[in-house]
Parts: sequence; structure tokens; C-alpha cells
Amino acid sequence: MSATLTIALSKGRIFKETLPLLAHAGIVPAEDPETSRKLILATNHPDIRLVIVRAADVPTYVQYAGADLGVTGKDVLMEHGGEGLYEPLDLRIACCRLMVAGPAGQPEPAGRLRIATKYVTTTHRYYAARGRQVEIIKLYGSMELAPLVGMADRIVDVVDTGGTLRANGLEPLEHIADISSRLVVNRAAMKMKSAQVKGLIQRLEQAVASRGKV
Repeated sequence: MSATLTIALSKGRIFKETLPLLAHAGIVPAEDPETSRKLILATNHPDIRLVIVRAADVPTYVQYAGADLGVTGKDVLMEHGGEGLYEPLDLRIACCRLMVAGPAGQPEPAGRLRIATKYVTTTHRYYAARGRQVEIIKLYGSMELAPLVGMADRIVDVVDTGGTLRANGLEPLEHIADISSRLVVNRAAMKMKSAQVKGLIQRLEQAVASRGKV
């Protein structure tokens, strides 16, 4: 009998865009995670289950073997650091950009910048590489508000269409990284459940390739 494979996912855009890839790989949840209150969902395979966690927690669940595999954004992985994980596959979904943004038409202030972001580690790394000292103000949402109320000079956040920035008088200023969702795998699971994990990776690779031809 095969060991159980546990896949960590988060609700929202990533989950919705992951579902067709899982379906192509032959995996279908037994319940709709958007309506179910369960945090562990069975699938049409008795040896594969899904755990529903916060997006920022997916790498941690995989690192500490709460899940064998997971799907999360590259922005989350950059912030997490990727310890204890393999990142074998770019799923090419939930694509966006990690950007520095600020008030439209205003030059960069002199002196130490105040940056509002939830990406504290990534922001420190980006500005350190530029030789610029910054003060990080950690926020968990509504980042665009910080420059408008005078809390920060700039924000660092993911940008899709840029509509929210424009609606609040902000504009993207500097590109930090292109972001997409990645499959991550626990290192021990890659060894202990090698056949199952590699088989799933292969099916998802085919799903990604097939999606790219549509």
C-alpha cells in the first residue's frame, strides 16, 4: 500500500489556478475548499490528501513535514528562504511582479527611506544590494495606504495589473522579481516517497506543458 502524500495549498487565486493542473494530473478534491470548513481534504485518490493553510505558511508546513509537497508563490519562497525544500517546478500560474512603488511623479527622498511591506527580508536584501539603508515598516495588508497617510515613502508589494496602485495615486517604480507559483517538496519526502513524489512532479510537468500549448 502506498504511503499518503499530503499537498499543502492555500485558498484564493493560487488554489483556483492549481486545480486544473491537479485535475490534469488526475487529482480532484472530494470537496470544494472554498465552501468546506475542513482543513484536510480527501481527493479521488485514497493516498493523496490536501491540507489548506495560509499562503505564507505553505513553505513552513513543507519544510517541517506537515506536508510532503506544496504550491506557493515565489514571493513567499523568497521571504521564507527555501530552507529544507526542493523547488522542482515553476507552475507558471498566478503570475505577477514584486515591485517598489510610490507616489506618482515624486522623486526618491534623500536620506533613509521608509518602506512599508510584508516582505521584510526580501526588501532588506534588495536595498542592501543597492547600498541603501532603509527603515522597514511591516504591514500585512492595505500597503498602498502607507504613503498616502505619511507613514512611508515607498511600498514593496506584488503588482498584477497595477490598477490598485493607480487608484491610490501610486505607480510602480522598481522591479524586484517576476513572481509565479512554484511546486515545493520536502527533502525527506523526496527520498522516502520518491516514486510517488517524482510521479506527481512528472504529471504536473506535463500539465504545465499542456497548459502552455493552449
